[in-house]
Amino acid sequence: MRNYELMYILKPDMEEEALTQLIEKYSSIITNGGGELVSVDKWGKRRLAYEIKDLHEGYYVLVTFKSEPAVVVELDRVMKISDNMLRFMIINKDEK
Repeated sequence: MRNYELMYILKPDMEEEALTQLIEKYSSIITNGGGELVSVDKWGKRRLAYEIKDLHEGYYVLVTFKSEPAVVVELDRVMKISDNMLRFMIINKDEK
């Protein structure tokens, strides 16, 4: 298994319950694919460096996990079609 880091920014106008459900959804994709969550850090609402989709703030989440590359492909696919996703980036921490 490889070490990965996932940072994503969700729309800030979502309710707390909806945010929690989305975070659980992305975490379950990792665990259901045989991956292992190392940490899930909810940074909360922060100001964006630049405007994205007419928004100036976003809800930041940082996830550190271990998994096979197939899990990353599925995570990427699901995040690309999510309406509440502003930006995301998955980094392979083993490739330095």
